[in-house]
Amino acid sequence: MLKKSYSRNRKTCKVTFTLPPEAAAGASTVTLAGDFNNWDKVVLPLKRAADGSWETTISLDAGKEYLFRYLLDGQKWENDWNADKYVPSPFGDSDNSVIIV
Repeated sequence: MLKKSYSRNRKTCKVTFTLPPEAAAGASTVTLAGDFNNWDKVVLPLKRAADGSWETTISLDAGKEYLFRYLLDGQKWENDWNADKYVPSPFGDSDNSVIIV
């Protein structure tokens, strides 16, 4: 799930990324990687909530589209089931989630 909260001047947007428990598939760690962090696999860890979901909030520039995915246990990539859209990855083996802010 993606939750967006725009600043008053609408130049930035706080986005909360939530991976539900059923998508996390029992993962011990989940990180967020995408265009906004040069696809760094460790810099944006998500925190596990009491209900088993994983969540983090970041600020992004408004008026842009960002590709992203979740990385489970440093090994398995997962898309956001509620992304704004999906585009083929440059590797041709999967799609990337897209958020439009």
